[in-house]
Amino acid sequence: MPKAFDAANPPFDRLTPQQIETLRAALDIAYFRPGEVIVQQDTPADALYVVIKGMIEERDGSDLLALLGPKDSFDSRALVHGKSGHAFRAQEETLCYVAPKAAILDLIQSNPRFASFFYRDISHKLDELVRDEEERRYGSLMRARISELFLHPATFIEAGDTIEAAGHMMREIDSNALFVRDGERIGVITGMNLSKAVVLRGLSIQTPVRELAHFDVVSVRPDDFVSSALVLMTKLNKRRVAVHDGERFVGILEDIDVLGFLASSAQIVAGRIDRASSQDDLVVAARETAAQVRALRRQGVSVEVIGEIVSDLNQRLFARLFEMVAPAEFRTSGCLIVMGSEGRGEQTVRTDQDNGLIMPEPVEQVKLDAFRADFSGALSSFGFAPCPGNVMVSNPVWSRPLSDYLADFRSWVALPDNASHLNVAIFYDARAVAGDQLLLTKAKTALIDMIRGERVYLAHFARAIDAFATPIGLFKNLITSEGNGDALDLKKGGIFPIVHGVRSLALEHGLMETATEKRISRLRDNGVLQADFARELIQAFQFMLMLRLDGQLTASAGTSGTLVRPSWLSSMERDLLRDAFHVVKQFREFIHRHFNLGIF
Repeated sequence: MPKAFDAANPPFDRLTPQQIETLRAALDIAYFRPGEVIVQQDTPADALYVVIKGMIEERDGSDLLALLGPKDSFDSRALVHGKSGHAFRAQEETLCYVAPKAAILDLIQSNPRFASFFYRDISHKLDELVRDEEERRYGSLMRARISELFLHPATFIEAGDTIEAAGHMMREIDSNALFVRDGERIGVITGMNLSKAVVLRGLSIQTPVRELAHFDVVSVRPDDFVSSALVLMTKLNKRRVAVHDGERFVGILEDIDVLGFLASSAQIVAGRIDRASSQDDLVVAARETAAQVRALRRQGVSVEVIGEIVSDLNQRLFARLFEMVAPAEFRTSGCLIVMGSEGRGEQTVRTDQDNGLIMPEPVEQVKLDAFRADFSGALSSFGFAPCPGNVMVSNPVWSRPLSDYLADFRSWVALPDNASHLNVAIFYDARAVAGDQLLLTKAKTALIDMIRGERVYLAHFARAIDAFATPIGLFKNLITSEGNGDALDLKKGGIFPIVHGVRSLALEHGLMETATEKRISRLRDNGVLQADFARELIQAFQFMLMLRLDGQLTASAGTSGTLVRPSWLSSMERDLLRDAFHVVKQFREFIHRHFNLGIF
């Protein structure tokens, strides 16, 4: 049978070599005309089909759910559940591999990993997906482009300038290497060159750098592979190479940055933040933090771990900035907080500012106004856009004494409306990053005590879970929006209902955790959520965060990255997304029953 069959294509990559040969022996090839129905809706299937060439439409009645291209398979559900939930028909001339039902069922019986694609719950399926990503991890690392790595700035010094001038320039730009311009020649000089010249050779600091520079510059291009740079450095025994885009030098790549990328250099970024002596130093660190997300994702690091790493780096960044711009009395007695996804530790790609300040008592207005402007302005220069809802230090509502916060809490609870519910949700997710953390603990404890036992208030608060519909139909079909270009919104349809539903339960039970996953675990331990369902809820949440992150990393400017087109996903990803939205739907039903939302 066809030797061209790609056994590396999921879920066939789970088969042993002998099982692959058995499957190949059973395969046939079928041709389908445009418009020909291959699997009828609500009917049994007698085979598993894998597209070789052409395009298959997956439909629920007249609704187009997805387009299946080469290497996509269908209909796995019909094989094990008796009948197909959807119809599959050829959109154009199409060739498919045909794997007989009996052969697939035999493989399901003998290979649990292969069977997980057909049978198991979302948590097991996601475990398999994570394991597959781990196996692909190192190959994807070496296919990264040099443009994705941190580059030291392309800063030039004239060949006649002195060692002293070079040292000062390196300190100003926080880099250990400079380009040296000597007429038509371009060279490189490093901090080590300067040190050896003065300490070991006894040269004057007024010596021109021309005498120390290396003019045998080795260069690479931004779109070259990281692996190429690594091989070049090893072969030529170079610790750094110049990066040239064909017209100009754009930076210097050092071996420590290549190795840091391969092993994740988050700890290096953390050290740079801690050692920063100016806001300019923090600008560089903020840029490196943003670059870490792409590097970590390429390495196959899970989205929850990426969130923790980015959260820690941002916390360090905010705390260091607080030390630089806040008056002494603010640093010792006040509490800097972050809120929203940053507070929950679920921020990955940098978005906007969500922060505030709690003071133990009123302070001098001039000092407070200056701090508000300096702190928010600095974050804007770091790349943190102002919050559209103005939830930030620069807004007096979110930077004031504890007594003012408590007064507003009483108002929010006594006179509930959509705005007050939003404010409660924002503050309940807050996390302290600098200063006196006891202030935040006091504020949260007071807020929880005010709401404790207020069943009607909690029910109104939880109702926001219905703000957006879950994009899944009666038969677990994905519902896209023509207005979004046949895409669906992961945040509105899946991530937000989980976050807010869990937040509502956590608030009811007075939990102090902020991260959604930690709240779910505590709710499970307290008997609010069953263990199996809690596990599936966490897995569904992680999977949607992963899809959102991948979307954000590939999104063009001006787009959110939260929209996903099912037709762009693999068969397994679409299957998992259906399962994830089904879990969200079940969770919303649970919230409805728990808070008795039917009476509203």
